This record gives sequence, C-alpha cells and structure tokens, in this order.
Amino acid sequence: MIKDRREGYLDPITVPPEPPPQLTLEQFRELEAAMLARGYADLIAWSETIKPPRDCRTFAKEVIFVIANSGMSFRIANGIYWRCVRALAKGRSSAEVYGHPGKAKAMDHIWHHRKVLFAAYQIADNKLAFCGTLPFVGPVTRHHLAKNLGVNTVKPDVHLARLAAAEHGTAWELCERLAGQTGYREATIDTILWRACADRFLDSRTYLAEGWEAAFNPRPP
Repeated sequence: MIKDRREGYLDPITVPPEPPPQLTLEQFRELEAAMLARGYADLIAWSETIKPPRDCRTFAKEVIFVIANSGMSFRIANGIYWRCVRALAKGRSSAEVYGHPGKAKAMDHIWHHRKVLFAAYQIADNKLAFCGTLPFVGPVTRHHLAKNLGVNTVKPDVHLARLAAAEHGTAWELCERLAGQTGYREATIDTILWRACADRFLDSRTYLAEGWEAAFNPRPP
C-alpha cells in the first residue's frame, strides 16, 4: 500500500507473484555428470539412438516388457519379464511362471498375435494412440511403450510429474525446454530425469517441496 499525496488515501498495489523456479540447464548438466560418472552413458546413448522394431518378435517383447514393469520396480519386473519370455518362446503360457492372471493373459495375447499386432502398429498413423489400445497398456504406460519403440514422447509418471509441478508445468513442457537447451530428444530428457529419480540422484518429492539443493545427491546410496 502507498499513500497518494494528491488525494491523501492509501492505494493498494498488487505485486506480481514471482515465477516458479525451473530446473536449470546448469542443474541438469550437474545431474547428467553425476550419472555419467556412475556408468549411465550407455542408457543415454540407447535413448538417443533407439530404432523402431524390425520384426514382430522384437515388438512383442517390448510390449511384454512394459506390461511386466507396470506398477512394479524395474529389478523385480525384469526377472518376471525374462521368465515369461522364455516360457512363451517354448510355447508355454506366461501364467505358468507368473502369478498375475491379468498380466499373464495380456502377455499371452501379445505373443500369440504378434504378427497381426506388429503389422497394425507399422501402419498406424498415431503410434502412441495405438500403444494405448493394447491389453494392460494404459494412458501413462503407453508413453513408456512408445518410447521403447522409438517414438519421441515423454511418460508423465510420478517423478516427472513432480519435477514439472515445481515449475507449474507439464512433463512434456519440462522435457521440451531442456531438449531445446541440450540437443537431446525429449524422450532422452525423460529417460535421464526418470532414472535419476528412480536411482536417487534426485529426490522428486523433496525437489517439489524444498528445491534443488535439498533434493540433489551426486553420490546416492
């Protein structure tokens, strides 16, 4: 409030709110350097050079991998994935080695119909939308699958959503901005940020509540 000398009354002044803090390029590079020092170079290179699947078996395995990972940690899901793939390759049902009836049924369906599904995927105009039509692939996990099939998209999972919420934006806007600053694909920015949070280089919950200094750990346990 200020006093208007001409009129002798107080006139309210609205102070515009400060813009929300952003994950800066310097912070991203610091995070990237910490990850590279701990052996993540191959992951980043993979994300930058990933190609569309060349055959129906590769396509089916990628779908099954995403189904296995849905709602589970990578370490647990990876073991489930390999058990199911080996069983399917021998003509058995994934239900013989995996106790989740819904996921096992979806995996069997993908494997048995892999030729038809792969052909449909190849001609689909919107490959992200097509991924969402597959059994046990939902509105969030379709981005995970599409990324693994070479589509440049961003999965709005809980970690990316928190990082984006800190700057009042979306996961895509966050990754698009950093992609423009680094030269990486948006999908690669997503991969780096997600893996950093999953492996505790960056605590997304703390970042949202307290900011970079409290959340960044260059040497996670």
